[in-house]
Amino acid sequence: QVQLVESGGGLVETGGSLRLSCAASGSSLNIYAMGWYRQAPGKQRELVATASFEGRTNYADSVKGRFTISVDNTQNAVWLQMNSLKPDATAVYYCAAFGPVGTHWGQGTQVTVSS
Repeated sequence: QVQLVESGGGLVETGGSLRLSCAASGSSLNIYAMGWYRQAPGKQRELVATASFEGRTNYADSVKGRFTISVDNTQNAVWLQMNSLKPDATAVYYCAAFGPVGTHWGQGTQVTVSS
């Protein structure tokens, strides 16, 4: 069974920063990339950023230049550095781990940006 544990969410003012962390574990863990998605109230879950263990990254246009994703394949971990946060970043952020048999999801961590 694969488990993803997220941390780092919280309340921050507009313009502030947060760093999210996620570590994947499990005896059947076999993944090649990790990423972050978010879901705001009343909206669908959307991509924030993904990164492969080979170094390829992908960002949503709305976060380019402000968010940075990084991964470590030795730790099966992913981080998301979020700078210059805006109120529209308020959402539950989910960690994802991508493998050949499917995608594993974390339980989510709340990020709230006050105006």
